Amino acid sequence: MKLTDLNEVLSTPAAPRARQRLRLGDLLVAQRVIDGEQLQRALAEQKRSGRRLGRVLIDDGVTDEEAIGRALAQQLKVPFFDLTPDMVQPRVARQLSEAQARRLRALPIDELGPVLRLAMADPTDYQAFDDAQKILRRDLDLVVVTESRLNAVLDRLYTKADAMLDLAREIELEFAPDPQLAAGGGADDAPVARLLQTVLEDAMRTRASDIHIEPQERRLQIRFRVDGVLQTQTEAEARIAPAVVQRVKLMAGLDIAERRLPQDGRCAVRVRNQPVDIRISTMPSQHGESVVMRLLPQSGGLLELNFLGMPEAVLAKVREFMGVSHGMMLVTGPTGSGKTTTLYATLAELNSPQTKIVTVEDPVEYRLAGTTQVQVNDKIGLGFATVLRSTLRQDPDVVLVGEMRDRDTMETGLRAAMTGHLVLSTLHTNDAASTPLRLLDMGAARFLVASSLRLVLAQRLVRTVCPECARSYRASAQELAFLRAVLGDRIDGAELRHGGGCGTCNRTGFLGRHGVYELLDMSPAVVSAFNGGDTDAYLRAAREAIGTLSLARHACELVLAGKTTVREAMRQVGRVIHD
Repeated sequence: MKLTDLNEVLSTPAAPRARQRLRLGDLLVAQRVIDGEQLQRALAEQKRSGRRLGRVLIDDGVTDEEAIGRALAQQLKVPFFDLTPDMVQPRVARQLSEAQARRLRALPIDELGPVLRLAMADPTDYQAFDDAQKILRRDLDLVVVTESRLNAVLDRLYTKADAMLDLAREIELEFAPDPQLAAGGGADDAPVARLLQTVLEDAMRTRASDIHIEPQERRLQIRFRVDGVLQTQTEAEARIAPAVVQRVKLMAGLDIAERRLPQDGRCAVRVRNQPVDIRISTMPSQHGESVVMRLLPQSGGLLELNFLGMPEAVLAKVREFMGVSHGMMLVTGPTGSGKTTTLYATLAELNSPQTKIVTVEDPVEYRLAGTTQVQVNDKIGLGFATVLRSTLRQDPDVVLVGEMRDRDTMETGLRAAMTGHLVLSTLHTNDAASTPLRLLDMGAARFLVASSLRLVLAQRLVRTVCPECARSYRASAQELAFLRAVLGDRIDGAELRHGGGCGTCNRTGFLGRHGVYELLDMSPAVVSAFNGGDTDAYLRAAREAIGTLSLARHACELVLAGKTTVREAMRQVGRVIHD
């Protein structure tokens, strides 16, 4: 649709030059997307809040973006596109800058001869259409898209990798070739600050959990961990590494003169209008100091237990534990497997005016209103064991201990669970069955473990197949053997899916992650075998109690459901399959 055509559609017969805008509410009522009563309520809310009518209708659940977009497209007699990054020609799209595209809520996506096709989230905004034509100086054909799809494409299209590289080159020009001079801060560090800001913004955009700043022999490598897998984001000259590391240290209040010893710190910043806590770790390496920044966004909100993806039988057991007055539940798994998320989802469900909840953590990763949260500080003697002993004098009903790090903390937690408190904590073990044995290795008395530990929940996170590029595929012999070992004949005729790679998932084939869970209920039979002192007999009893609630079983069920791939399941749980 060219500009003159759009003018005609947006005008009324009585005032063809005024180009009066379509009344969205009347249009949606006429097309029976909403009814008159819903429109009146939405108009009242629009007047009260100042939000756009469409946003009010969507936020209140009256309708959705796609329904509104299709109604507008039908009225304007233009196409509606379910926009994806693969539909966009980057060379064409970048004729608008990121700021222009976001302001106009529009993006040129491809060209048909002399005409550019323009995707708009609000096709009734004729001023934006006019501005786009003035900037692009081309005839435009209009297509309607949803705002969320448009924003997702903009986030993918206007990547910060080029900006990072430009800033890195700017730093190279400003800082002396001598790394010691650069580290001394003798030059203006504004480019370094802008580089780190750009890195943080891109990390948040890509949902990265960690940023790795790694000096190599001839280059500085910056990588993001996205969905548990590292991805190289940019590389620059190695000589700027000391300046970048120094700036990170200043952010965290670390000693910039100390380069021989590891240091840990934290800071709080705002990135993309979101508050983010950052845990920072530095470590001396052969070519300079390596830095890892763990990002802990504070605005994402807590997940509910119902939405963690636990099997129904596992969820039922967790809720059964939450109903008792005392005992310990341990959540186990490697770093980054979602243990804290699970614990806080449990706390959120336990939280009530009648329940006193105290958490002891390093650091406090989530904020939970109505609870008492304590952050340990070993530098002033405020360690886990010290805080935990004081916590028990605060008359708590529920205690969360961030991690069972040492014998003192573990024994205090176990005794608290035995004397009328519900205790939640984490431990690093490979699976649920080995967890009680790990407590013995740490020095716990066997009777203390047997009488206090009630539930062990082991977990992993597997990457989920990108829904935009998911397709069926034929599994290899090795993959089929893995599935058959866990599920037997159930795999016969199963349709397996993987992601082919697209712009939405950054060509990885995966988008997001899903929890995989294993549950050990310390039943009388398991406790009896544990107290017997025969490790092999205990492990047999524990694995029998786990049964189908195992990591491997849950991962393979997700494979059959098309949510993840066989190789991803093998990567996460292949080593915890038991005979």
